[in-house]
Amino acid sequence: MAQAATTSVRTIKRDLPFAWEGRDKRGTRVKGKSLAPDEKALRAELRRQGIAPSKVRKQSQAFKGGGKPNAADIAVFARQLATMLAAGIPMVQSFEIVGNGHEKPSMQKLILDIKADVEGGTSLHESLAKHPLYFDDLFVNLVESGEQAGALESLLDKIATYKEKSEALKKKVKKALFYPAAVLAVAIIVTTVLLLFVIPQFETVFKSFGADLPAFTMMVINLSKFVQTDGIFIAAVIAGAVYTFFYFQKRSRKMREFLDRAMLKVPVIGPILNKAAIARYARTLSTMFAAGVPLVEALESVAGATGNIVYENAVMRMRDEVATGQRLQRAMEATALFPNMVVQMIAVGEESGSLDTMSGKVATFYEAEVDNAVDAMSSLLEPMIMVILGVLVGGLVVAMYLPIFKLGSVI
Repeated sequence: MAQAATTSVRTIKRDLPFAWEGRDKRGTRVKGKSLAPDEKALRAELRRQGIAPSKVRKQSQAFKGGGKPNAADIAVFARQLATMLAAGIPMVQSFEIVGNGHEKPSMQKLILDIKADVEGGTSLHESLAKHPLYFDDLFVNLVESGEQAGALESLLDKIATYKEKSEALKKKVKKALFYPAAVLAVAIIVTTVLLLFVIPQFETVFKSFGADLPAFTMMVINLSKFVQTDGIFIAAVIAGAVYTFFYFQKRSRKMREFLDRAMLKVPVIGPILNKAAIARYARTLSTMFAAGVPLVEALESVAGATGNIVYENAVMRMRDEVATGQRLQRAMEATALFPNMVVQMIAVGEESGSLDTMSGKVATFYEAEVDNAVDAMSSLLEPMIMVILGVLVGGLVVAMYLPIFKLGSVI
């Protein structure tokens, strides 16, 4: 039986991806994927490792597929690297194992690029800092703290836990925002299909009646005509408005702050976003403080991790107050954004010297609250979807059958 294996090439310049097959010293058939400057170098490396290659083929498109690394990939990478280091595997070898074993080629290349930098004598945090799109300041700072304290595997484990919980929370928030958008999209699509294809068929039938149609029916027919004649123009205007919205939303901090502040006040969704921001605040604070990062520096990283500009601005004000000697508890109270329970738990953590532990408890509680709120909203929206679609579709159907009912009463 073929045995899957993954072997790496030790000298990596700007390597190319290859897939290979061969037999090891015991005659067992093995195969895998490796990076190498060329086929000759790969065959030489495989023979050095005791593998007789029988087939080597270049995968020229490998790094073009799979998409860019995302936050979930980074979380998995942190967990795998922490596990490898905790098991006593040297860092360079850990990068080889994790990198060559990754299914996403772009992530594989990223990891092996970092490995090449580390092999060249660059510290791990400096190597990670060269890729700011994937490793933020918080990640880099925590790794640097781990390197300086000689506890890199412990800090990587904390980073992995933080990333995993952050991604889980992000998915819950996205789910909360997706449901209303999905309801609106389905309603628009169904209504548009009826107006474009169904209503015109009824209009043809009604013309043969030679009688006045009910006002509701005429309104729906006129709406159908408007959509048929100006539908493309309407779609273009909507598309342009959406593009303009997202264009300025990405580039204007004031607009993002306005939207974030408005979203926090939206019924049902607002409380979820508030709880999510508090959970992210507490989780990041717990992770940073446990890593030995001073509170003032930790708050700066915490501000950017809240995911909401309203909370980000508040945390930055808290940082300034703490820097002047104010207690964190008082600074939190002054923002009027944090519930009393959160403030009191942070106060207990400050007094007992266990701020990381108490922050972790707050994060766990609010992560569970977000989870419960999203589930409750999902249960609430399921019947709402049926009601909205029922009203739209039912209204159009009633409008089309009113003339028939009227004709029946005359007969």
